[in-house]
Amino acid sequence: MRESLGADVGLGSERICEIFAVCFAPSHKTVLIGGGEEPFYQPATEFGGHHKVVFRADYAASALHEVAHWCIAGEARRQLPDYGYWYEPDGRNSETQRIFEGVEVRPQALECLFSLAAGRLFRVSIDNLGGDSLDPFPFQLAVWQQVQCYLRRGLPERGEQFRWALARASGAETDLTAVNIPLEYIS
Repeated sequence: MRESLGADVGLGSERICEIFAVCFAPSHKTVLIGGGEEPFYQPATEFGGHHKVVFRADYAASALHEVAHWCIAGEARRQLPDYGYWYEPDGRNSETQRIFEGVEVRPQALECLFSLAAGRLFRVSIDNLGGDSLDPFPFQLAVWQQVQCYLRRGLPERGEQFRWALARASGAETDLTAVNIPLEYIS
């Protein structure tokens, strides 16, 4: 079933950056850049400069994830480094991990839809290899439920613009009403 939804041979990180640039460099003065040691959002530091969404190495999944955060962040958040959010590094305890997962539901659901549009597989990221071990199913279910919400109600405006551009570039389905994502896909 996973293979029929995304083959993970879809759009690569360079093409994802190009699509992002076409969608948002002129209108939002924002570019997507790979090669980062860690993902980070940097608002423009000079008048007329571009904001930078930096993703890890050349990983397409990281690019799609960081774009999801950018698409959700409001105007005020996009004026702050890393949108003004906290990040608790790997090694979180159970309580901190659940808080982290609560913040990650919406971006990971959007990333899931971007992955499908780009012809890539999606995997939920728990992002806590050195921390407390928790059952991942509640988080996977929450992400799937948010995906279903996006399918019913629509995506944030920038998210839909980017998802549609990815789908057009990869040849994936552009109509969200035609998309059916089973819970098994969110793993």
